[in-house]
Amino acid sequence: MAKIKPSKGAPYARILGVGGYRPTRVVPNEVILETIDSSDEWIRSRSGIETRHWASPEETVAAMSVEASGKAIADAGIDAGQIGAVVVSTVSHFQQTPAVATLIADQLGTDKAAAFDISAGCAGFGYGLTLAKGMVVEGSAEYVLVIGVERLSDLTDLEDRATAFLFGDGAGAVVVGPSQEPAIGPTVWGSEGDKSETIKQTVPWTDYRDGTVDKFPAITQEGQAVFRWAVFEMAKVAQQALDAAGITPDELDVFIPHQANVRIIDSMVKTLKLPEHVTVARDIRTTGNTSAASIPLAMERLLATGEAKSGDTALVIGFGAGLVYAATVVTLP
Repeated sequence: MAKIKPSKGAPYARILGVGGYRPTRVVPNEVILETIDSSDEWIRSRSGIETRHWASPEETVAAMSVEASGKAIADAGIDAGQIGAVVVSTVSHFQQTPAVATLIADQLGTDKAAAFDISAGCAGFGYGLTLAKGMVVEGSAEYVLVIGVERLSDLTDLEDRATAFLFGDGAGAVVVGPSQEPAIGPTVWGSEGDKSETIKQTVPWTDYRDGTVDKFPAITQEGQAVFRWAVFEMAKVAQQALDAAGITPDELDVFIPHQANVRIIDSMVKTLKLPEHVTVARDIRTTGNTSAASIPLAMERLLATGEAKSGDTALVIGFGAGLVYAATVVTLP
């Protein structure tokens, strides 16, 4: 019986570079108030959101991804030709096939990199990061590009008072590559499909195609149920990720949760008892909820502003539709 040779990958993996792209159009709450009965004060107090970015027709999922990825590749100090795999997390690319990752890989100039899309909602970046770590350590790719990208303005019902103000567009990307020391901790992830109705698309595409409904599908959610789940259950998952990495809250430098709601973020900080010195990402205030893009976009902004620095230890956690979640501890690039 022949023996298969073991894979030869790196001892560990790390994030080597990060990049982001926010569409040029900035949308204040006043625009949202044109179609819902609310107020700027209510939106800010309930979500923390002041503005969000909405993409133009030219700022497609692929175009935004290429822009963010180019920055991440440059930040990592490598060439696009060295990228061995491209993983894209999105729920707002409306062409079922081919995977948008293949188009992005080609436009970036990779050398026939493996490329595929995943659908894991707001936890998508964490899912992609975990897959990338595995590829680098296993040896199937030396460098992996992980992209979280959304055009959620295309899936927003501007007459839905519960969600009209929430969503924004953008793309965030990281390059994952080899490391001689641990820099991406164990992932704590999972799903709770029994709660799938709490965040969902209003109707299947086929209902719109067949004329069963005349309103284009949108994302809707049961706000209070999601809030309770995120605050109580995701704080537990975040703590599990810290424990799995062997990190205490006192040793943490940065906390980068999915940018869903400032109240959720603040509640998690309180439940985790994070010390005052921990920098907390609150990018949602000017970016809105960008689902899979929110964590890398927040990470890029913290590094760009100097609120976080290279080598900092960061806890990242994403959670959303599914319901799915993923949390891990990383060393910032």
